[in-house]
Amino acid sequence: MVVKIDRHGQASVLTSDEIELLFNDGFLTDRDRTLFGVCLFSACRIAEACSLLTKDVYATNGGRVRSELIIRKANTKGKLGTRTIPVIEDLRSLLSSWQPNAGATYLFPGRHLNHHWKHLHPESASHILAEAFLRVGMEGFSTHSFRRTALTQMSNAGIPLRVIQKLSGHRSLAVLQEYLEVGDAQVRGAANSLSALGYVRKHSFSDSEPDLSSLRLIQSSESLKSPTIDIE
Repeated sequence: MVVKIDRHGQASVLTSDEIELLFNDGFLTDRDRTLFGVCLFSACRIAEACSLLTKDVYATNGGRVRSELIIRKANTKGKLGTRTIPVIEDLRSLLSSWQPNAGATYLFPGRHLNHHWKHLHPESASHILAEAFLRVGMEGFSTHSFRRTALTQMSNAGIPLRVIQKLSGHRSLAVLQEYLEVGDAQVRGAANSLSALGYVRKHSFSDSEPDLSSLRLIQSSESLKSPTIDIE
């Protein structure tokens, strides 16, 4: 696998241990943990996470976390369509903790209110992540690692590609498949599955069955004997 270095190559998929290390020791603020938690648990792009509207995450009556995130068509790559992503418990916990800090308009408001970007800029998020990776001594990863990790996890869990595509928002299955990492264990498993095609002798003679080869020898020897003539 070619890892990503200086924005070249493909972003590596995160392991469970790397995710734990990054979220516990790499990220220093609740904002960073929530931002990249959204990327991980919704398989969305970093630009989509940064531009989430607060009202598309929290219900207006009571402010509770919605059962689904709404990623609007205008904020998606290629503007292919609005997506709704079910909120799992891990993500709900992060969003509940972040709620008091959410912006009036955007979930992750930018620091410069007069700037063209009223929400956290994706490039700023990329710098935040690079510092977090440096802090824990990890390389070969980028903001896209969270999306690749989520999609690969779903694929490994046996979720049909059509279902994954609905969550990921990819234009085609061919593009989606480029995101999915194939591990050595999966390749070995694929090869091992061919053992089902091997020839296996399913019938063996038991002690109670006659030995046909012996029977043929007996019949042959009998035919060689002189014929018996009855004399009356």
